[in-house]
Amino acid sequence: MTLTASTESRRARMAAPGAHPGFRPDIEGLRAVAIGLVLLYHAGWGIVSGGFIGVDVFFVLSGFLITGLLIREVERTGRISLKEFYARRAKRLLPAAALVLAVSALVTWLTGSVVEWATFGGDIVAAAIYLVNWRLAERSVDYLAEGTSQSPVQHFWSLAVEEQFYIVWPLVLLAVVLIVRRTGIRLRPAMATGLALVAIPSLVWSVVATANLPAEAFFVTTTRLWELAIGAFVAVGAPLWAKVPVLAARILGWAGMAVIAACALVLDETAAWPGSLALLPTLATAAVVVSGSNGHAPRLLSARGMVWIGGLSYSLYLWHWPLLIGATNLLGGIDAITGTLVVIGAILPAWLSLRLVENPIRRAPALARSAGRTLVMGLVLTLVGVLAGFALVRGVPQVETVAEGEVQGAAVLRQDGDGSRSGIEITDSVEAMTPQPVAAVDDVPSAYDRGCQVSQDAVVPDYCEYGDPEGGRLVVLAGDSKALQWVDALDRIAKDEGWRLLVATKSSCGLYDAIPATEGPAYEACQQYNTALLGELVEMKPAAVIVSQRHSLAIDPVTGEPSRQAMVEGTARAWKTLVGAGIEVTTILDNPVPVGVAGGGVYKCVAENLDTLTACSFDRAEAVESSGAPAQKAAAARVPEVKAVTVVDLFCDEKRCPAVIGNVLVYRQGSHVTNTYALSAVPILRERLR
Repeated sequence: MTLTASTESRRARMAAPGAHPGFRPDIEGLRAVAIGLVLLYHAGWGIVSGGFIGVDVFFVLSGFLITGLLIREVERTGRISLKEFYARRAKRLLPAAALVLAVSALVTWLTGSVVEWATFGGDIVAAAIYLVNWRLAERSVDYLAEGTSQSPVQHFWSLAVEEQFYIVWPLVLLAVVLIVRRTGIRLRPAMATGLALVAIPSLVWSVVATANLPAEAFFVTTTRLWELAIGAFVAVGAPLWAKVPVLAARILGWAGMAVIAACALVLDETAAWPGSLALLPTLATAAVVVSGSNGHAPRLLSARGMVWIGGLSYSLYLWHWPLLIGATNLLGGIDAITGTLVVIGAILPAWLSLRLVENPIRRAPALARSAGRTLVMGLVLTLVGVLAGFALVRGVPQVETVAEGEVQGAAVLRQDGDGSRSGIEITDSVEAMTPQPVAAVDDVPSAYDRGCQVSQDAVVPDYCEYGDPEGGRLVVLAGDSKALQWVDALDRIAKDEGWRLLVATKSSCGLYDAIPATEGPAYEACQQYNTALLGELVEMKPAAVIVSQRHSLAIDPVTGEPSRQAMVEGTARAWKTLVGAGIEVTTILDNPVPVGVAGGGVYKCVAENLDTLTACSFDRAEAVESSGAPAQKAAAARVPEVKAVTVVDLFCDEKRCPAVIGNVLVYRQGSHVTNTYALSAVPILRERLR
């Protein structure tokens, strides 16, 4: 979050030429408003559902403060010293940041899941070098990252945006200064032009990206540059704001505060953000800053308590988030009251770090005399954060990895007289395992790299081709991610059997004529997609369609409530459509769903219990009942032509389902099967599909 210009604002000459230069208490008050909104939002206060706009307020303030300093340097000396500029940034940012990053690593080690140490250690490294926003953007659009908890340094994303802006913006100003020297044009209009070249493309891209890539757009720098540029425009126009009439200034100030308050109370996480909506709090913040340029900002902002909180805002922001994450990990979740106590408690370490770390380093005479020495100090502090992250990555416990060619998995199961498989052993430890728990989420089919699963918004089917491209038998694999988890196994079978295999899967959407019961708004895009897919399959007339699905409940069209009956009927309708077109349908029954496993997932449990793996096993009957298999079996009973392939015996003995079979970790995220285990079941799956 952009809180880093606090010290500059406290003693910088912020007033316009002709006005009395001095400290702007209203700016500190605005900081207090912004940090207050963020803290209440993060603490879980639903009344400020739009508290995330505090970030946008800080972007504007930071753009205003730093640009003002740069402009005054140019007007005073005729140049910009990049060395001095970055030395000032290093003294302000890095002492507190390095300390909090080290503490964040400690909090993760003490309270977080072992399997997330590597992920969050990487986040800490990225935060230390101010690139974490791009890492978070990539993870936000990664379907396979959905089980990852919130990062203890997620809040560093906006600091990263700010510092990336301050790599570009001084260089733009330097170019402007050179142009001014050669052409003789006025400095501030030239700066405004340079700003426009940054701000306008960024705003346009923000609107486009927010509409098309909303999760990614929230974090990336390119959609946020214009917000800092608004503050910079206010700094460039400072001589004009000093001339604003008193009444107009007061109206601007109170109107801006009213808009900020309205945004915080009315907006929520469903808002398309940043996009054009972010113009509301950013322009409102600019209005308040303008109103204070001649001393007529709302007096509330200059109250002593507001100024004190504003001065602490950077430190408070840095500290509150890892403390919230630690409390959440320890308590298994927190409510608004607990969250509020945590953010209030963050005031103490924030104040201590300001008094004992930030201020002493920033005011050190040795650093004041040498920008080069300050930059070396900054490099050392950056390395502190980097090493803290690497230490967390290296601390992940592991067992030996199974040697290549010795992976067994489902191959250890023996065939009984009734055709089922048995021989599953539930033990407390194994000598070797693959994949490692920390790598389980990456043990996925190749289809994810190929983009073979369309998103939840998609309503038009897309196909990936597997198997034998010259095969004489066309087979289609359809359904959700529980169908896709078998794709590499089916690919091997298809190549052996001479099938041309087409894959058409959609996130959280099996092949049924129904709307699955999911969280949030009705998943109508699923039914629309399936209507289109069924039409294409009937026209395509493949020899066979293989399906699987996770959901067992659908929205009853009469009552509007989740119902297994509605899912059974919807699934049967879809299958009847295919069977009626002369297409063979085979359903691979959903695998057992881990129920009651400690730690938030099988692979997480295994990572924490390498010597007590039985703690990660679960009840077979509950696991089957919680899966999509009962609905699939009931639908198959209504359409006798459909063949149902059972797989429960590949995962469980008569009573329990272990986490590791044949030295292979069975589950990755949720109830999804690791690709290694799915591939180990190829001989059995081939036999049952025949």
